[in-house]
Amino acid sequence: MPAYLILENGMIFAGESFGAVSEVTGEVVFATGMTGYIETLTDPSYYGQIILMTFPLIGNYGIIPCDFENEKISAAAYIVKHPCQTPSNFRSEGTLDTFLKNQGVAGLYGIDTRQLTKVIRENGAMNGKITCAFPTEKDLNEAKAYRVTNAVASVSRKQLEKIGNKGHRVALMDFGAKKGIADALVSRGCEIWSFPHDTDAKTVFAMKPSGIMLSNGPGDPAALENEKIIETIRHFFESKIPVFGICLGHQLMALAKGYKTAKLKFGHRGANQPVKDVLTGRVYITSQNHSYSVLSSAPSFININDGTCEGMDYGNSFSVQFHPEAKGGPLDTAFLFDRFLERMDTYAKR
Repeated sequence: MPAYLILENGMIFAGESFGAVSEVTGEVVFATGMTGYIETLTDPSYYGQIILMTFPLIGNYGIIPCDFENEKISAAAYIVKHPCQTPSNFRSEGTLDTFLKNQGVAGLYGIDTRQLTKVIRENGAMNGKITCAFPTEKDLNEAKAYRVTNAVASVSRKQLEKIGNKGHRVALMDFGAKKGIADALVSRGCEIWSFPHDTDAKTVFAMKPSGIMLSNGPGDPAALENEKIIETIRHFFESKIPVFGICLGHQLMALAKGYKTAKLKFGHRGANQPVKDVLTGRVYITSQNHSYSVLSSAPSFININDGTCEGMDYGNSFSVQFHPEAKGGPLDTAFLFDRFLERMDTYAKR
């Protein structure tokens, strides 16, 4: 079935529909990963966004549920050059097309994804609408008017959940957490208590955690600047309990400390973002997915490509913009979870 993408600047891309057949509006962003499409699709940080994959062939190793970062897709839609209909993998349990249909997520393929990526790189991330009818002025206006709202509340868990049964007790604040974060801590012998995003500090402290993890998540961090979340994080800092923030968690920690954030032109997404440890000068390749950066003159890590802040150190607490659990991506910075355990060890001995 023919399908179209109209951008808020009026450009139209014609292709074919796959996945669920529906009209959908969202912010169009591109991801550069050659693999990891399953983890990308199920990452809650893509809430309200239309994901464009720059690698042309997607779906070649099928759909593997044990690799999911969340049970459902939070992204608005998915755009690829060629969706593979005959995956080859002994772990595969279905095709990309069927997975999108089952999740009710629209897909678009066959467009010039290279051209669309160039448009976003040159003009910045922009809104778009996917429709199976040739776009009209109404579709253009809907694309222009679209805004991602209520993002964190839409993807955060609703109930407290315990994961693991031994070791350091970690309170995981779920702002749209990827499963890989809890997995990385559990594999290191931690007991995880995963809280809804709006849980107050008193409730968290009642669990007597050795450390607090602030997860990734979607949306503009500044939209939460005056929310209870920021005040809760300030209480975390005051308690001296070690805090480790990843992605949105990193940005919210900075806001709680009085820093500001700003939107990047087209964000950092993919598994090949180089960051430098300011202290040692060592460069690591990282997995990232974010549209905003912290404005800081004293970062602990910086992005090699554009010099933006990729990490902050607050003494017994620290944060990074990238994903050390790297699902999918390189595990160069997995040592940061060990650093978190070391700081919890120090805290426990006080």
